[in-house]
Amino acid sequence: MRSAARRVLAGVLVALLAAATIAPFLYMITTALTDEFEVLRYPPPLLPARPHPENFANALTALPFDRFFLNTAIFAGCVVVGQVATSAMAAYAFARLRFPGRDRVFILYLSVLLVPVAVLLVPRFLIINALGWVDTYAGLISTELVSVWGIFMLRQFFLTIPRDLEDAARLDGAGEWTVFWRVVLPLSKPALATLAVLAFVDQWKSFLWPLIATRSAEMSVMEVGIASFHGLYYTNAPYQMAVAVTAVVPPIVLYFVAQKYFLQGIEQTLK
Repeated sequence: MRSAARRVLAGVLVALLAAATIAPFLYMITTALTDEFEVLRYPPPLLPARPHPENFANALTALPFDRFFLNTAIFAGCVVVGQVATSAMAAYAFARLRFPGRDRVFILYLSVLLVPVAVLLVPRFLIINALGWVDTYAGLISTELVSVWGIFMLRQFFLTIPRDLEDAARLDGAGEWTVFWRVVLPLSKPALATLAVLAFVDQWKSFLWPLIATRSAEMSVMEVGIASFHGLYYTNAPYQMAVAVTAVVPPIVLYFVAQKYFLQGIEQTLK
């Protein structure tokens, strides 16, 4: 009886936590479909009297959000490719290769995580400004291609891979690159997918660095565009929520597509 009561209590707690997590998204969708004046009533309606799906079309055409989406997709996609590639190679070196000062260099890498991101904004801008990359994809992407956290996560995952598999490949004549490419990476799909999803979401919602690195509307990303939209339509909550709902769709879709590998990667990395 006690075990059954505990399971029921655990189920209720999980349901409450799930409801608390989903409620803001449901509120966003409801508000996005509500009339501009109906949403000002007190208390605000839980459901719109008549849905207004045209709010999405009107809001997304008020500013060039198609361009914002394209810029964000290019920015996030290139950063994902860069971070997965650099993190995988660096993590393999720290996990498997032997060279003088390896552990000290790794600790030095980790110490970068202690530096606040805001401290690095000015040096990064000065670098891309000196190269003439301000308001370009190169300036936006180049400083985000290395992830210290990604190196740490993949290193921890690579340490869980049995060395016997790599030794067997070496006995067959495989070199270090072949072992990395043909043995380690195929076994690391969950960790690589986890890093890719987290990197994509992190860059998709990035605001401060794109705000500094870009100047024109043609190079603005989604978060910067939403901030500009808020300044123009700060009294129109349905339009703002319509844009916000649209902006969160790609990360949600990506998570559902990659959730199998994502959960496996989190579980195996934390072992």
